Amino acid sequence: LLAPTEMSSPSLKTGAYILIGVGALTMLMGFLGCLGAVNEIRCLLGLYFTCLMIILLAQIAAALVIYFQKETLKVELSGIVVDLIENYDPSDEDKRNLQDAWDYVQTQISCCGWTGAKEWENNEILRNKSNTEYPCSCSNRSKDLVEGRGFCTLEDPLNGTATYADWPVHEQGCMDGVEEWLKDNLGIILGVCTGVAVIELLGMILSISLCKNIHSEDYTKVPKS
Repeated sequence: LLAPTEMSSPSLKTGAYILIGVGALTMLMGFLGCLGAVNEIRCLLGLYFTCLMIILLAQIAAALVIYFQKETLKVELSGIVVDLIENYDPSDEDKRNLQDAWDYVQTQISCCGWTGAKEWENNEILRNKSNTEYPCSCSNRSKDLVEGRGFCTLEDPLNGTATYADWPVHEQGCMDGVEEWLKDNLGIILGVCTGVAVIELLGMILSISLCKNIHSEDYTKVPKS
C-alpha cells in the first residue's frame, strides 16, 4: 500500500493551500463587504478592498507558478498517477475516492494510464491474474463502462495469459488527453479567468468609490467653527 506522502507533491500541496486560503478569504471578504456597505463603515470597506487585492495577486501568482513550473508539475503528477495505477485495488475502501476520481478521468477523456495502457501491466492484481483482466474505465466498449470502475475480464485470453495489447482499451495516455482537453478549452478557461479578474477589479473600484463618498459626507457634516 502507498504511504500518504507518496500520493502528494510539494507543488500540489502548495496549490491546495492557496485554494483553501483564497476560499476562506473570499467568505470573509463577502461578509466584510456587505457589512461595510450597509452600515457605511470605511474601515470594513478598506478591508474589503485589501482582501480583493490579495485574492487577485494570489491568482496571478498561481498562474505564474503553473506556467513556469508546468514541467515540474507534470513530473510530480506522473509519479502520483503511476503509483496509483500500480497499487489500484477496487476492494480498498480507504482509497476509493482517489481511485474513483482516476476512473472518472479515464472514462471522460477516453484514455488509459498516464502515458499508455502498458502502465497497467505493473498493477499487482492484474499481474497475479496474468493480465487476463483490465481496468473497466479504460475500456472502449460501452458495456464495460456501465460499472465504470474495477477490473473487467478479458474474453478468451490466449493460453490463459495476455498483455495490454490484447485489452479492448483506449490507446491514448491520459497525459496527452489532458493536454488536448486544455488546448481545446483554452479560450473558455481564459475567458472565465478574465471575467473573474474584471469582477474583482470592479469590486475594488466600487469599494474605493463608496469609501470616498462616505469620507465626503463625513466632512460635510463636520460643523465649521
